[in-house]
Amino acid sequence: MRVQVQIPGTVESYCIDERGDKRVASDDLWLETYLCSVLRAYSYADDGSGSTVKKIVGVRRFNPVTSTEAEHKFLDAAERLFFNGWQLGSDPEIQVPNLVSNHLTTGLLDYIHTTGRYASGINLFEKLRTRDPEVSSLLARVYISADEEVKAVQLLHEAVHDLPMDYSLLDCQAEFCAAKGRGDLALEIAKRSVVSAPSEFGTWARLAEVYISLEQWDLALLTLNSCPMFTYQDKDAPPMPDPQRVSLPVLPESMCDEIDDSAGMSDVELVHPTLRKLVAAGFKGTFHKAYILLTEITKKIGWDKLLRIRSQVFVMEEEYRNERQTGGAAQGGSRNASVIALKGADSPKVNGHGEAETRKEDDEAALNGDLSSNPIAAGQSLEKPGHTVASEEVKAGSEEPDPSHAAYTQFENKRLCERWLDNLFMVLYEDLRVYTIWRTEMAQSRQQQLQYKKSAEEWEILGDLAERLHHYDEGVEAYQACLGMRFSPKAMRGVLKLYEAEGDIRMIVGALIRLVTWQYRWYSEFSPSLLYAIRKLIEEEGAVKVRSIIQATSLPQHVLDLTHQYAGLCAAFRSSGSDG
Repeated sequence: MRVQVQIPGTVESYCIDERGDKRVASDDLWLETYLCSVLRAYSYADDGSGSTVKKIVGVRRFNPVTSTEAEHKFLDAAERLFFNGWQLGSDPEIQVPNLVSNHLTTGLLDYIHTTGRYASGINLFEKLRTRDPEVSSLLARVYISADEEVKAVQLLHEAVHDLPMDYSLLDCQAEFCAAKGRGDLALEIAKRSVVSAPSEFGTWARLAEVYISLEQWDLALLTLNSCPMFTYQDKDAPPMPDPQRVSLPVLPESMCDEIDDSAGMSDVELVHPTLRKLVAAGFKGTFHKAYILLTEITKKIGWDKLLRIRSQVFVMEEEYRNERQTGGAAQGGSRNASVIALKGADSPKVNGHGEAETRKEDDEAALNGDLSSNPIAAGQSLEKPGHTVASEEVKAGSEEPDPSHAAYTQFENKRLCERWLDNLFMVLYEDLRVYTIWRTEMAQSRQQQLQYKKSAEEWEILGDLAERLHHYDEGVEAYQACLGMRFSPKAMRGVLKLYEAEGDIRMIVGALIRLVTWQYRWYSEFSPSLLYAIRKLIEEEGAVKVRSIIQATSLPQHVLDLTHQYAGLCAAFRSSGSDG
């Protein structure tokens, strides 16, 4: 869409199609423009950590839906254009956009989740479900979020009878059962979901999560190895030329010395090269989610146990060379890891289709490439990064190999580890190594009663590292050390999670006030993540108590008013707890 203003003169609005030709801006195109602008406001909003704000500095972000009238207009537009939503594309974890997996449905669910307007969402999806039963999966998710679990289960039961191979319905069922601690029920559902959509990353990731919850580590690794990985496509961002001069004045409403992070610009030069080179912090899309699953396994069983299971299910380089020398590789095939993950590891047999023979050259190339120069991939000696979990806490049972999975020790029953997964192991090793060195140095400094010195930027990176490895207490400790030197929205966001877990209302409110003010300082007047945090706090404690705590904070009134605006949004939407 283009709006051309001539001064003096007229105002002309028109649109440009994909071929660059000018077209008349019809009402339908304006409707699409409006709907996409609301979705973009939620999709491009910051999560409170400041990562999105810092990408393009000086962009104003505001809330497009501030009243029930605006909500009605938004949901009406979404209803009229719902069945064209797949044309918008989808999140990078989804291979093929469809009716229930696209940017429109993601935006709708984000809006409902953020504002708590479950009744409006249920009403919308109920009407759409009469036109297409596939919408049942979206309706069930809203029911679950609204704490209407009985209705959600009844709906899923009916919908699966009508659409027994709809992977969105099956995934919703599996997620619900797993959340209730019934991994045994979720397992068969997740397997069926994989069968119905084998090219989707989400179905395989769900199956891996279920195996992790059931402590079937070998099948979890095999399932992870079978995940289809997609190249990450970042959100559209206009390339900004380097400015000669930048003037970003501080708004009077956001003037607060406590949130001044300008001193952190020089900290970048003080970061140790090892911390700067940690690759995992930049993972996005499917690789980010796969890495989270791998770190969950490591947190539960430890690095040594992970390597042992890895060598049981995947071919190590030395095994491959020995098998080639004896000629065993040419005599048998290897069972497909995807089939093992779906059917379990009971009596694995060679599939008889000569798969190992047809993959022989590719496997050899992979091993002679990255793996031959990589001691981790080759299963050779490693420097131990240290135990990430005490041996008595390991829930994997006995250190003896599982007799039910003994067949993995046979070469023909093993699989070649995918290169991307092999790379994740190397990245995980580096993360664990740096984390172990940090904790060791910290312990030595405390023992010698010396101060452990790091720059604020380094503390922030270490906090992110600990959080990535699921060591939340250590992460909060690093974030607090960072905040002791200068303000950091990322560190404050990390500390906020601790306050929420402990239920410390005053500390939660204090952190939210500072995050809201920092966002406003960089012209971001709206963050769905912060609005959700304030809404949940009001829901649990009541609006009067939250407003009183905000007002009692020893910060300037114009700063407090910014947070009052978020509380006012909850009142405008009549959220639970906003009346008292």
